[in-house]
Order: sequence, then structure tokens, then C-alpha cells
Amino acid sequence: MTRPARSPRSSKSWEFQLKAEATQTVSAPRPRAGIRLPGAGEALSRGLVLTYLSLIVLLPLAAVASKAFSDGLDTFWNSVSSPQAVAALKLTVTCSLIVVAINAVMGTLIAWVLVRDEFPGKAIVNSVIDLPFALPTIVASLTLLTLYGTDSPIGITASYTRVAVVIALLFVTLPFVVRAVQPLLLSLDRDMEAAAESLGAGRGRIFWRIVFPNLVPGIAAGVALAFARALGEFGAVILISGNVPFKTEVASVFIRGQIESDNVIGAASVSVVLLAISLTLLAFVNAVQQWGLRYDR
Repeated sequence: MTRPARSPRSSKSWEFQLKAEATQTVSAPRPRAGIRLPGAGEALSRGLVLTYLSLIVLLPLAAVASKAFSDGLDTFWNSVSSPQAVAALKLTVTCSLIVVAINAVMGTLIAWVLVRDEFPGKAIVNSVIDLPFALPTIVASLTLLTLYGTDSPIGITASYTRVAVVIALLFVTLPFVVRAVQPLLLSLDRDMEAAAESLGAGRGRIFWRIVFPNLVPGIAAGVALAFARALGEFGAVILISGNVPFKTEVASVFIRGQIESDNVIGAASVSVVLLAISLTLLAFVNAVQQWGLRYDR
């Protein structure tokens, strides 16, 4: 028995119909916010939160910035523009960008497989994703050195090279994108995908027009967290990279060297540069997330 052929539709007809349905859904009345603490309790909770954030985050950052500029702008500039500091910063940023580009793709793919596919051992794979979070970074570095060192059991020697830095950063940043994208895939309404398919859309078009836009905020958040972690990573690279100046020395190792040399201002200056890069990226990602959530308001 032959199936009746679906009537051809224009390339935008199904998109128009789905957008109309989405508009009706968004325009529905939204419930009010949940319960709030009484007046005094609300003020107390806000004060407690601000005090905690100030003590744990803001004051330490302000102290580092103050130390970096304590001898003036010239000293700060000389510290961050020295050849060794520039080489360390360049290597750190370059490797971090490579790592987040790889993890943005592979992390999204892994999240997709864990949510959409069923296979034996899925629960084990899902648990292994969090291993870099649970494993001490110095242990991770020793593990990677054993695997990719001069006596590598798999025949791949990458220790004391820039490739080793990338491998170490890939290991410690993998879970960020996976765990940021997974909840979005789980909460995604598959009826929209089925409706688009029934209206004649292909799988590729459904993914790029319906699925991917909903994943952008999660991917952006995961990439930002992974990049920030990669910028400041120390333990995972300390053994496998070799810490050779101008070759495999990352910024965090350079900062430690400056502290050991009693050049605290130099260490603080490079730290401020890393902080500025991280804050700039986080601001950009926040803008991307707000753009991705514009239809939820």
C-alpha cells in the first residue's frame, strides 16, 4: 500500500505557521513571580548576599587590581608588555580559543547523543562527563603525562609541547558545554520538530531553524565558562606542558613564577589582563543569552 504524497509547500510556509503558533504560546498570560520574603527578611537577605559576594569575589578582585596599579600605569604596562608575559598571554588565549571551539562542537554533539540516543552504558558515559570536575587537576595532569608522555602506552608523545596544553585544557573544560546544553535539549518541545517535519521541512532545516536557536544560550554559557576556566588553569598543565618560557608557559604558570621571584606587582598585572578578558567575554555571552531568550519574555 503506497503512502499518499505530501503536498509541496513553499520553503517558508511551515516556518510561518510555526511562528504563528509560537506567537500564540508566548502571548499567553504568564504566572506571577513566586513568594517573596517579608519586608525585613527581604532586606536582610539582600544585605547578606551583597556582603558575601563582596567578601568572596569583589574585594579580592579589587585588591588584585589595586596592587597591579600601585606603582603607576607605567609599571603596569611594563609588566604586561614584557616579552615573556606577552608570550604567555598569547599562548594562553590562543589555546583557550582552540579549546572552546572544539568543545563547542563536541560538547553539543555529546549532549545531543546523551539526550536523543539510547545505547548500552549511557548512564556510565553520562557520569564520566563529570570526571574532570571531580578529579584534582594535578592528578589530571599526571594522568595525561602518563598517557601522552615519553613512555606513552598508546604510542602518542605530546608532552612538553603546545599540543599538550590544548589536550590538558580540553580535558578540564569538556563538561561545561555538555552540562549547559543538556537541560535545553531535555526541555525542548519535540512537537515543534514533528510539526515542521509534517509541513515538509528536512532534518537539517529543522535543526538549524528550530533546535539550534534554542541551544545558543546554553552553548554560549558553556563556552564562556570553559574559556574562563582555560584562561586560569594551572594544575592540569603544570606537569604535561613542561612550562618552557616562550614555548609552553601559560599565563597562570608565569604568574606563579613572578610571585616566586617576589614580583607581586607583575603577577597582579598579568592577572588583571586575564580578568579583563574574562569579564569582556562574560558580558558578550550575557548579551547572547538575552538575545536567545528574547521570545520568552
